[in-house]
Amino acid sequence: MKKWQLIGSTTALSSALLLGACGGAAEKSSAGDTKSSDDNKLSGEVKGDGSSTVAPVMEKINEDFSAEQPDVSVSIGVSGTGGGFEKFIAGETDFANASRDIKDEEKDKLKKEKVEYTEFKVAQDGLTVAVNKDNDFVEELSMEELAKIYSGKAKTWKDVNSEFPDKKIKAFSPDQSHGTYDFFSEEVLDEKDLESEKNADTNVIVKSVQDNKDSIGFFGYNFYQENKDTLKAVKIKGDEGKAVEPTDESVNDGTYPLSRPLFVYAKNKSLEDNDAFYGFMEYVIDNSADAAKDAGYVPLKDEEYKKDKETLEKFKK
Repeated sequence: MKKWQLIGSTTALSSALLLGACGGAAEKSSAGDTKSSDDNKLSGEVKGDGSSTVAPVMEKINEDFSAEQPDVSVSIGVSGTGGGFEKFIAGETDFANASRDIKDEEKDKLKKEKVEYTEFKVAQDGLTVAVNKDNDFVEELSMEELAKIYSGKAKTWKDVNSEFPDKKIKAFSPDQSHGTYDFFSEEVLDEKDLESEKNADTNVIVKSVQDNKDSIGFFGYNFYQENKDTLKAVKIKGDEGKAVEPTDESVNDGTYPLSRPLFVYAKNKSLEDNDAFYGFMEYVIDNSADAAKDAGYVPLKDEEYKKDKETLEKFKK
C-alpha cells in the first residue's frame, strides 16, 4: 500500500509535525515576525493545525516555501479538522486546515474569543467510496444504499441490494476527529453517527479495505489515487439517479456527488501582524493548483485562486 509520507509517519494525529526545514534564527517570534534585511526574505514563525486530508497539499507547498524562506519556521499539526479548529479557537495557531466548512458552533466560539478569520480554498476533493479490488458485485451505490450500510441497518450486502450476495459487510471509516467523517455524516446520514469500524489514521482504513474482501471504506481522493491498483472506486448516484465515478473532471465540475472543497482558515490578526504568515499564505494561494495535482487532488478554477489572492491582498500593509 502506498502511503503519504506525512500521514504514514504519524500514528497520533494530534501530534504536531514540522513540515519543512527551519533555517537561521528568526529576528522576532510569532506576532512580532518581521521581514529580514533582504526585502524578499522573511523570518519568523508560523503555526497551523488541522485536517489530514489537506495536509499533503500543505506539505508540498511548504517544502518549496521553506527552501525559498529558510528563516521561516512553519509547523503544521495534523490533529484532524475538529482538533485543528480547537487549537485555532484557543489562539494556538495562525491557521486551521479543514476538509469541511466551519461549523456554526465553531464560529460562535471564535466570535466569543474575538478571533476574526478568513476562509481560503486550496483544492477540490472527491470523497471516494471504495471496495476491495476482488469485489465483483458492487459497481455503484446510491446515497440511500450508502446510508443503509453506514447506519448499520444493512448487516449483509444482500440487505443493501437483493441482487448482492448474502455476505457480512465490514464497513470502515475515519473517526470523528476528521472533517471527512463530518462531511460524510452530513451528506449521507443527515448528520447521524456512523456505524463502522473507525480509525484516526486514513492509511489504516485503506489497508483494511485492501485486506477484507467484503469490506467498504471511504477517504480523500488522493488516497484512492495512490492505491487505485488495489482498490475499486464505487460510482455514486446523485439526486438525478446517474452513477458518477470520481475523476478529475467530475470532482472539478461537481457532478460527482461527494465532491467538496478543501480549506485553510486564516486568522486575520496574524495576516496583519505577522509578515512571515502573510508571505506563507501568499505562497499557498500562488502554488495550490500545482500542489493539489501533485498531492492527488483536483485544482480549483483559476478565477477562484484569483479571488482568494484579492481577498488576501486586503491584509497587505
